[in-house]
Amino acid sequence: MKLHIDIDCFFASAHRIQNPKLYNIPIAVGGRSNLNIFDRKNQIRKLSTIDGAFTSSILSSNDDKTSDEYFRDIDGRIRGIITTSSYEARAFGVKTAMSAAEALRYCPHLKLIPPNYPLYHELSHKLKLLLEQEIPSIEQFSIDEFFCDVTGWIKDEDIFKFAKKIKQQIFNEIGLPVSIGIANTKWIAKLATEDAKPYGIKLVQQHEVESYIQNIPISKFPGIGSGYQERLLQRGIKTLGDIKSRKALFDSWGKNGTQLYNRTNGIDEEKIQLSHKKKSIGLGRTFDGISDREEIKRRITILARHVTFLAYKGDHKPHTYSLQIRYQYGSKSSDYINTNRIFSEQYFKQELLILFSRIDVHPSHSIIQINISISNFSENKQTTLDLFSYEDDTVSAKLTDSLQKLRDKFGIDIIKSGGEF
Repeated sequence: MKLHIDIDCFFASAHRIQNPKLYNIPIAVGGRSNLNIFDRKNQIRKLSTIDGAFTSSILSSNDDKTSDEYFRDIDGRIRGIITTSSYEARAFGVKTAMSAAEALRYCPHLKLIPPNYPLYHELSHKLKLLLEQEIPSIEQFSIDEFFCDVTGWIKDEDIFKFAKKIKQQIFNEIGLPVSIGIANTKWIAKLATEDAKPYGIKLVQQHEVESYIQNIPISKFPGIGSGYQERLLQRGIKTLGDIKSRKALFDSWGKNGTQLYNRTNGIDEEKIQLSHKKKSIGLGRTFDGISDREEIKRRITILARHVTFLAYKGDHKPHTYSLQIRYQYGSKSSDYINTNRIFSEQYFKQELLILFSRIDVHPSHSIIQINISISNFSENKQTTLDLFSYEDDTVSAKLTDSLQKLRDKFGIDIIKSGGEF
């Protein structure tokens, strides 16, 4: 059997551990784009203790800011987006992705809390360590979700009792409320977790899967996005139960279609993934419109420094660099390069600035968002196809390596390039 463990209202629950006065009142954690990365003064940042494909590794805390300081801009407007709300807040209509200003209109007495990412990652890591002590095979699926395989470890007839014990142990030792879904397959277990919330357990035996999924809307199943939903609805498939008799249709959609059919019917044999390899590393920020292109270039080089640090920290050797910008009126522009040259901070910044000059198709428009990423990682030592630049590439890579060692020891802001000032 497999367990899916999901922390209830994770960010909100984390703050309640720190401040018990937040229990039983409507609270919400809201986020704003963290722009102190662009400050000219050094900032205190922490590295995440979580090693996974789903999370960035550089964390900032807002412990030094009051709610009013964090959410109110210089013009007095409430800014920010709700990332997590407590069940008390949800009762008033407060939802994830709602603006903080709108949330306050729904619930005027809502307690808005600035995010504390180091706290969330610390608690998530503690939960992972606890589960590793109790269960032989676990997969951290996200910062607040875990899959566990107890096949051969816990008898099927004892599985509910075991889940109840784990749920209570997590709350007693860490203070986090969790909900647990149990089934023979990962995705039915994850689906069952939604029925277990809040702070409950839902067991779906294999012989119960067909009746269990019969009337569940397709939108509720993990992995069926809006595109697939539209595709299914056009064919009269509205519930998971409708899928069972349409195997030929799903098989005609290739490997992904067959996989989705098997997952929804609880007949897939997907195993727990003990580790996730990063396929890309990205970093981006949204801000009020900036028309000064020199300031945009400065911000690109700062983001590049942080991404370079993460790449070296994980020993990743990227071959693809990507840059995307978004203008004030909604249009986007992006491009990428593929390269076989040795990765270094200097070369990375240089290529991103070239990409920027190429994609800035509306030079008179203000820019409100920058996103950069690296991908296409090589497992082997990189070589360069340009024989004339080989020596320079090697020198740049060695310099970057030395810089990262200093940053690893003294902080990522200890050394900055002149262009950042």
